[in-house]
Amino acid sequence: MYTSLNHLWVYQNLPCRVLAKWDTISSNLNDLCIHLNSKISNIKRSLQLRKIDKDPSLKTVLSKVVHEMFLLNSLLNKLEEEYCHQKRLQKQLKDLQESVERDYLEAQHLEENVPVYLPQAAQVSLIGGTLKEKEPCKAEENKPEKKSTKISKCIREAPFVMNEEFESIPSYMKGCLTCSQVNTVIAEINKAVASKYSIMHQPLKSMVNTTRNLYFRFQEEETKDTKGEYFIVEADIEEFTQLKADKRFHNIL
Repeated sequence: MYTSLNHLWVYQNLPCRVLAKWDTISSNLNDLCIHLNSKISNIKRSLQLRKIDKDPSLKTVLSKVVHEMFLLNSLLNKLEEEYCHQKRLQKQLKDLQESVERDYLEAQHLEENVPVYLPQAAQVSLIGGTLKEKEPCKAEENKPEKKSTKISKCIREAPFVMNEEFESIPSYMKGCLTCSQVNTVIAEINKAVASKYSIMHQPLKSMVNTTRNLYFRFQEEETKDTKGEYFIVEADIEEFTQLKADKRFHNIL
């Protein structure tokens, strides 16, 4: 009794730092005891399970448990493989979606910025159940020979300059011009040619005075060198287009 009271007096009169350290040691010892007791319980349980296969009544149950564990493990492996497959498939679908969105934006941009000098799509007609391209410049074979000397109504056009052709032009000739600017002028020239020769192919009786005056001017400008050829002059450029025959225009020509 005296000894216990003496210990209690000593414990109460210890400094705070010593008491805190003692509490920490006590807590660590308790944790260590709990950990050791847990390990001992696991060992006891393992020893008990080890003796199951010696009991005939429990041996069958143990075999079924082992079989189910193998099946469960196999199922978990399949689930893991399926998860990886779905993850790869999701990534591919995401990449495909991004690619389709990029292509859509590019197609939309191309649709909104179609160059004016691109050739128009060929017209087609349905003949005998099949698509056949129209031939606007085809010679009329079934007409009498007396009309074969007439000028064909198919108006030729100057071809546009391709990017590869434009890049092959020396820099000192191109200057600050772009391929698009050159093709825009070519499109206007073709417009002037089409306007001029559409008038030339009209019957004279159907023309108004202004058109008739242009028709007579066109005929006066014809020479033996231009017979059968398509040509325009500076007055035609000013008449049928918004172009100006300035230095830039001549450089493009």
